Amino acid sequence: MAVDAMALNPRDFSAAIVDLDGTLVDTLDDFVLALQRMLADLPPPFATYVVRREVVGQLVGKGSENLIHSLLARIEPAAATNEPLFAQALQGYQRHYGAINGQHARVYDGAVQGLRQLQSFGLKLACVTNKPTAFARELLCRMGLDGFFALTLGGDAVERKKPDPLPLLKACELLGSVPSQTLMVGDSSNDAQAARAAGCPVLLVSYGYNHGKPVRAVDADAFTDSLADIPWGR
Repeated sequence: MAVDAMALNPRDFSAAIVDLDGTLVDTLDDFVLALQRMLADLPPPFATYVVRREVVGQLVGKGSENLIHSLLARIEPAAATNEPLFAQALQGYQRHYGAINGQHARVYDGAVQGLRQLQSFGLKLACVTNKPTAFARELLCRMGLDGFFALTLGGDAVERKKPDPLPLLKACELLGSVPSQTLMVGDSSNDAQAARAAGCPVLLVSYGYNHGKPVRAVDADAFTDSLADIPWGR
């Protein structure tokens, strides 16, 4: 179970790792449009399927490959083992997402204030996401958030994605920080599991994409409804 939400103390940290989708930026509408255009390039029943925002919110978080596999299998269970179809879908998705990246996204209220607060404590910041690195960097730039981060690691930057701890451990290595002194800020069990395995304390926001499940049921050290109101202990 999560410990007291006032347990965080900025003096305990030298760095912070921050997730992107669902934590800093609401990108669901980008995902929906890219997936809809991807499906339109495929044969029926995929081409006629209507992608809904709430469905995408349950599927995102573990990388593009998992997102596409999950959506195709949701439409037609046999698609789970159809590798040629998956390869076509992935190629189309990457093309369509690259064309609209950030056009229908918005920075969450409080996100900029939260990043400024972390910086004011002298913390080095890294953005670690399962989104491909090029897409992540472009999105951060488009949203005006790129200047906050010393580095950005996407899902293609290391061999394994979150919830594996490897991306967090790599970020700590590059930041020169110790995991136990590096706060993970995310929106889902995906981030929390990676943080626990890496040895990083974890703060979760309540408004993101936790696979359609209540985020406050996740094992985390603290929760917040806004990054502008991170629950620092006194």
